[in-house]
Amino acid sequence: MVIDSLTPLVVRAQSGDRSAFDDLIVLFQSRVYGIVMQRLRNTAEADEVVQEVFLRAFRKLPQLQEADRFGGWLCQIAVRLSINRAVRRPAETSVEPETFDSVEEADASPLSEMLRQENIEQVREGLNQLGRLDRETLWAFYFEGSSLKEMSEQFESPIGTIKRRLHTARGRLRDVISGLQPA
Repeated sequence: MVIDSLTPLVVRAQSGDRSAFDDLIVLFQSRVYGIVMQRLRNTAEADEVVQEVFLRAFRKLPQLQEADRFGGWLCQIAVRLSINRAVRRPAETSVEPETFDSVEEADASPLSEMLRQENIEQVREGLNQLGRLDRETLWAFYFEGSSLKEMSEQFESPIGTIKRRLHTARGRLRDVISGLQPA
């Protein structure tokens, strides 16, 4: 597209014509994507930054004084946002696969297994100390995997009531379990 036909499109977009701005996106999307990819070298991040570029351009378009400079202005936004993303992203680290094996082995230690069993016993004991309705509500949701809608039908109560029961029962279970733990 030549500059003569680009300027009226930019002016229309500045006056609020969204279809004109959509046309600008179509015209400049590949150029902006290339600029962003050159700096980030990551397609997922590049896709996000390209969206940010066009959002920023849409918001700031009324501030553009010379419509014929739209292409350069848009590319500058792309460069700045790409640099910002590259500077702010955390450094990538690589880890040898053997490292993950040792983490997996650490979780299978006798101590961790003993603590897991202790927690299971405390939850069971805590559930047994709750009232029937609290126990059945927690059991249906956490152990049977029932949805709120299914529980609403099972207990013949509105979903809001089921949510309240879950909240209340969790609090009561937490109180019971904290009372079981040694000080």
